[in-house]
Amino acid sequence: MRIAVLALQGAFFEHIAMLNKLGVDSIEIRQKSDFSKGFDGIILPGGESTTMNKLLHDLKLFAPLQDSIKAGIPCFGTCAGLILMSKRFEDSRWQHLDVLDVTVKRHGFGRQIGSFSVNDSFAGSTVPMVFIRGPYITEVGENVKILAKTGGKIVSVRQNNLLGTAFHPELTEDSTVHTYFLDMINARCE
Repeated sequence: MRIAVLALQGAFFEHIAMLNKLGVDSIEIRQKSDFSKGFDGIILPGGESTTMNKLLHDLKLFAPLQDSIKAGIPCFGTCAGLILMSKRFEDSRWQHLDVLDVTVKRHGFGRQIGSFSVNDSFAGSTVPMVFIRGPYITEVGENVKILAKTGGKIVSVRQNNLLGTAFHPELTEDSTVHTYFLDMINARCE
């Protein structure tokens, strides 16, 4: 198994380190030709969603990324990655990937000073959740499964081949969420 990690900005290195810890090969997506290297899933890391979106367009990566996801490649977005995947936003003017049937509120938990950590339930397991200028999900489509809430706010969802978290599992030592994503890929391949 090989996982691609969008490596333009944000916490991509931390996702790669988590994949290494789990014994999974990874490649970095930095240019259009990287899409020809072959991979089984892709991770869109946390970072700054506006910057990532601009870079995706400037580097001509937006269309191949969107096409790959719409073709069924499993995709895991954390924080800014969740924002990029979402169809609707309460406060964004950018065109996003429009693949995950949710409405997201950027900086829903506040700005940098409002960052926090909590242990809460994700798909039946208690995991550490790190929120840094974290968004949350205000509305889900009918085919979207809620995997986690904290403080009454939706912070993780799954829709078919898509997994989104408003928190940063890559900034903890806990591999539960990444393992869940890898299990999604394995189930798809069976």
